[in-house]
Amino acid sequence: MSFNLPLSFPVFDGNEKKYSSQAIEAGHLATYGEFIGKFEDKLSRKVKSHQSVALNSGTSALHLSLVLLGVESGDEVICQSFTFCASANPIVYLGATPIFVDSERDSWNICPEILEDTILSRIANGKKPKAIVVVHLFGMPARMKEILEISQKYDIPIIEDAAESVGSQINGQFCGTFGDLGIFSFNGNKIITTGGGGALISRDTQLLQRARYLSAQAREDLPYYQHLEIGYNYRMNNMAAAIGLAQLEQLDSFVEKRRKINRIYRMLLADVDGISFQNEAPASYSNFWLTSILIDPKKAGTTNDKLRVRLLKEDIETRFLWKPLHLQPVFQNMPYFGGTISEDLFYNGLCLPSSVSLTLDDQERIVNLIKSTLVKSIYK
Repeated sequence: MSFNLPLSFPVFDGNEKKYSSQAIEAGHLATYGEFIGKFEDKLSRKVKSHQSVALNSGTSALHLSLVLLGVESGDEVICQSFTFCASANPIVYLGATPIFVDSERDSWNICPEILEDTILSRIANGKKPKAIVVVHLFGMPARMKEILEISQKYDIPIIEDAAESVGSQINGQFCGTFGDLGIFSFNGNKIITTGGGGALISRDTQLLQRARYLSAQAREDLPYYQHLEIGYNYRMNNMAAAIGLAQLEQLDSFVEKRRKINRIYRMLLADVDGISFQNEAPASYSNFWLTSILIDPKKAGTTNDKLRVRLLKEDIETRFLWKPLHLQPVFQNMPYFGGTISEDLFYNGLCLPSSVSLTLDDQERIVNLIKSTLVKSIYK
């Protein structure tokens, strides 16, 4: 379904057409061609200390990360509950069990205190978790200082799911570069896009060499096809990389535009009782991929669903926040640690249109509709 004002829509006003045409002229459209290497090189230079492998999705990158860390059937992997299912699905692909952990109120990301309690509980149960999947939700950096201390204390590696946080930083260091492995998504609605694609990043060159090998069907370097182990068809294609290179050249401006959109929403809604935002820690620099709000029904006089329906009637796309994975039917038998914070966020939250192309007039229209909906709810 298309919307007059979509939630997050890509902008192609850089070198996308130029690079795509060059890829077509070279006849390299699949998983071979110069733009794959150029994209990986530019991404690696952007995140500085890490190298990268370009893949066909963020989910592929997460799956490969778990494989590289030796996750197998019967293992347990800790995962943030308040996230998209792709953060946990690859754990199940491998026959392992996701152990879900609740969020903390400010960043909405995994709560370090509950994380440590979870680790101690699983160890006491005779099962030390094999890895921890940390998500930077909607572009907001998680509390990595505390999380890293816990990871080191119990010697459990971290996979950073930075699918939504390309360009976000903590003290000038990019999200995705704090853990043992980081993953990015370049899906069509992300802050930069390759149409469909992702990347795995790490400072461990041996891990990345193995990732590159496995992502190309584990083909041996021989003049004929020989395979000593099972691999995956996970490499990014050259056409996607061409688009991604052009998008990556604009990442800084895209981040600043999304941050400006967030600032304007906060300013326009500052006088509205019952609406609050995701909090950015002093050291954090969020890309604000999506600006999301919480609606207090008692103060605002309405709910997130009523507001969603009102905006939908005006051809404006909004979306509920992620439904916690421990509430999903497919994960109903998986262990969960924490309280109701992630549930409260889901039941009261709403993502607002945040595209780079969003204008001030667009935002004023959205906010006026929100305010009018609240007034009607209060006085009806």
